[in-house]
Amino acid sequence: MTYLFSMKTLVTGGNGFIGSNFIELLLKDPNNDYTVVNLDKETYAGKGKNIEYMGLENNPNYFYEKGDIANKHKVREVFQKYKPDIVFNFAAESHVDRSINSSEDFVKSNVLGTVNLMDSSLENKVSKFVQVSTDEVYGSKRTGSFSEYDNLRPRSPYAASKASADSFALSYFTTHKLPVVVTRSANNYGPFQFPEKLLPLFITNLIEGKKVPLMWSDQNPGLNVRDWLHVRDNSRAILHAGLNGKPGEIYNIPGENERENVWITWELLNEFRFDEKMIKKVEHRKGHDFRYSITGDKIKHLGFEHEFIDLEQGIKNLVKWYKSNQDWWKPLKD
Repeated sequence: MTYLFSMKTLVTGGNGFIGSNFIELLLKDPNNDYTVVNLDKETYAGKGKNIEYMGLENNPNYFYEKGDIANKHKVREVFQKYKPDIVFNFAAESHVDRSINSSEDFVKSNVLGTVNLMDSSLENKVSKFVQVSTDEVYGSKRTGSFSEYDNLRPRSPYAASKASADSFALSYFTTHKLPVVVTRSANNYGPFQFPEKLLPLFITNLIEGKKVPLMWSDQNPGLNVRDWLHVRDNSRAILHAGLNGKPGEIYNIPGENERENVWITWELLNEFRFDEKMIKKVEHRKGHDFRYSITGDKIKHLGFEHEFIDLEQGIKNLVKWYKSNQDWWKPLKD
């Protein structure tokens, strides 16, 4: 078979939700020949055996390395062994509530780990380094949307660690000419998401007949707004930015599906034919951002188009997936 091109790709955090979906996208690409090296620490969020469930572990183009990107020696060893052409850095601690309780792991993985990867990328002259980030680095916005040119105002330790990593990445482009591209994505949803995030937590709770913990107050009864992006669209957009993006540039990836959390809650309750009795009202977390919203003009001008835009149907499909794959998620909630 003749491919358009071949590329050796290092994916960090490939056992996790977005990373594993990204690896599936690469290895199932019928037009291009990707060799994928997955470097993963195997934290709690990477123990769902996503790669095995996707049937990718025996793919001849797939290689696995267990290791922590915060370990400079391990990172250097992986680069010297595989000599990747391009790096996609998905590895990160990402749960806001955990960052509020303790931020140390977030600094190690999200900041120090990124710097280690970039140092080895410089040494090995990679063609592109893609720093995968989040819309949360911009902070909260009541009206309008953030563009790539807006200042960063992170409001949680998690967001601050990602904003710091982004700044380091862009500084490596300016100082060292490392061909860095930064992507900032909206709230991802889809199959294989660890059941601590809103949609998989609520869905699996309802499957088990448990209430859903909706953050609520008299002043803010679940009105926080998030923009929902299907993980497969995000994977496609990140790959598109990595292959076509201009070094030193940032590309926002919106979902174009802004919804209040209470709307999401009722969409799920209606899907399960439950009523408001299944809502457990809980206090808002510290520094709870009201609304995230980003523009997507730059990624569209680069030629990217969404495929998974219907959020209502996406939620229905996701409910079916979690109902059909209880052997995947139940051990993760024990």
